[in-house]
Amino acid sequence: MDHFEFMSPTKFILQKDADKLCGEEIKKISDSCLFVHYGDGFTYKSGLHDRIIESLESAGLEYYELPGVEPNPKVSLVRKGIELCKEKNIGCVLAVGGGSVIDTAKAVAIGAKYDGDVWDFYSKKAIPTESLPVGTVMTLPATGSEGSNGSVLKNAQTGESADVMADFIRPAFTLMNPDLTLTIPKRQTVFGIVDMFSHVMERYFSSSVNVNLTDYMCEGVMKSIIVNARALMKDLNDYNARAELMWTSIVAHNGLLATGRNQDWATHTMGAQLSAQYNAVHGSTLSVLFPCWAEYVYKENIPRFVQFANRVFGVDVDFYDQEKTALEGIKRLREFFESMDAPTSLEKIGVENDEKFRKMAEDACRFGNIGGLKTLNADDVEAIYKMAQ
Repeated sequence: MDHFEFMSPTKFILQKDADKLCGEEIKKISDSCLFVHYGDGFTYKSGLHDRIIESLESAGLEYYELPGVEPNPKVSLVRKGIELCKEKNIGCVLAVGGGSVIDTAKAVAIGAKYDGDVWDFYSKKAIPTESLPVGTVMTLPATGSEGSNGSVLKNAQTGESADVMADFIRPAFTLMNPDLTLTIPKRQTVFGIVDMFSHVMERYFSSSVNVNLTDYMCEGVMKSIIVNARALMKDLNDYNARAELMWTSIVAHNGLLATGRNQDWATHTMGAQLSAQYNAVHGSTLSVLFPCWAEYVYKENIPRFVQFANRVFGVDVDFYDQEKTALEGIKRLREFFESMDAPTSLEKIGVENDEKFRKMAEDACRFGNIGGLKTLNADDVEAIYKMAQ
């Protein structure tokens, strides 16, 4: 086991009507907040917007709104939120939505404490050192941003997608009401499942040794995701499966499963370039790329892929041909994604030629080679993109 530090200061509450507690929780932190949300039909038609406003007003809070968050959230909206926070001396940021909203709120929170442009943090020109407190009301189990130390943004002007990591941007609280997820369409549900499953794999496929505890934890989380995914594919209104996945998405990405082990993250880095160049939905990039990445790197650690095949997908181990077992596990991973109608080729997400592959590969490696299990350079990344066509 490797040495590690782990911090998870977020208060998690899962219950019906948990969203109504946001005013009460913010009041413990500040007398004012910026309410960040999608501004879409669901937020208003479901009554969620009104419930949030009622909760904020009941707590006697001063509040301002920042609607308009989009998938693959943009730095341009973040800048508007930062300006509002500074102008109104706002003390807390409340994110109501999925990962894009929460990543936007985190970016606003660090930018509000900085005199320069917030993109400096994402382009690695500066390192954030402080942040406004962030609270979240979770509506879409997927990214795990509700409990993580990361934020991802897109710069539409440059076409770049990048992240910031810092423990002080972990939310102060996260409120989980499973009822809010019952109307999530199948497509979004599936991409959320792919995302959380991928978060576990990025930690599981590690070169660290003597990590039995986190191995079994990762395997248990992945098997739980498979069970609940299958339940939801039969009935999208399965409350218990929705509740399980709300919590699972956070456990998959709050860092607990990574303790004592190195991590990979090559697939997420490659997927971010697809989102940046083609505006592809994050989860769709992962269902396309992860099986291809696995086929490209599995020989680096065949026993790890054999263990994955056996413990997660129930593949019998062929001790005379372990490579066969490893490949069967990768095949079943792809079949799991396909069983939910998640795309497994670039063509299915609208990428019809390879004209941008070299640029995406170079952008993916702009801060150096990527990957923990196997180090990948731009040539490797380009080869994986071509495998995914």
